[in-house]
Amino acid sequence: MTGAAVDGVRVVATDCDGTLLRTDGTISAYTRDVLARCADQGLPVVLVTARPPRWMDELADLGVSGLALCGNGAFTYDLDRREVVAHRLMARELVAELLADLRRELPGVTLATESLRGFSREPGFERASGRSDGEWLVGPVEELAAEPAGKILVRHTDWGTEEISARLAAVVGDRAETSHSGAVQLGEVTAKGVTKAVALAHWCEQQDRPVAAGEVWAFGDMPNDLPMLGWAGRAHAVANAHAQVLAVADEVVASNDDDGVARTVDRLLGHRPA
Repeated sequence: MTGAAVDGVRVVATDCDGTLLRTDGTISAYTRDVLARCADQGLPVVLVTARPPRWMDELADLGVSGLALCGNGAFTYDLDRREVVAHRLMARELVAELLADLRRELPGVTLATESLRGFSREPGFERASGRSDGEWLVGPVEELAAEPAGKILVRHTDWGTEEISARLAAVVGDRAETSHSGAVQLGEVTAKGVTKAVALAHWCEQQDRPVAAGEVWAFGDMPNDLPMLGWAGRAHAVANAHAQVLAVADEVVASNDDDGVARTVDRLLGHRPA
């Protein structure tokens, strides 16, 4: 539920990794204080992230409650109840088709999926994070295709992230959405029409008093944030953002390691950051 507008802004929507969170994945005491003041003033902060739902509980200490939009918009996650409450998945048949095409057209890639059951991967898929949480299946592509998926993840250890993204888009075409969130040597696929912008717009429409795009401030750093930044009334890029994001931003703010989101929102709340 949204409160009164602050200088015409009713919602702050922010990416997490590389934007709100520092490089080490934490937030400063100052950012935590600003988020608390947003809550006190009734200004919702919506987390809009490529992270899967299973990575959201570790952000519980941010002081942000309500719904988070995960998996580039594929999952809506209730931070208080710690469960997925809505989803926008690719049908099992499309997942199977895309996985088969990617295997055939992009030799050397390894594949994984994010679904309601969690993470599944081919044996050769290396998780850059080194994490194994939420992993329910390690097996061949045919087994990965057995579940509807929120995301397909595509990795190639000899290609950079930009190259993977370009090759991925060429194979997928208009059957689904492709992008990347800055993860090293990794491209991402979501259902056709599913982006951060679509998920955020739907969240805004569902409020007791619907929120217009012009009443939203958005913050991001990577190409997967571009749809959201293009939709929101004011687009902010942190200083460490990808060149494509810097190019479209209405304002470039301080980097994630320098509390760029918090400092900008603090000014909105009427404070002067030190």
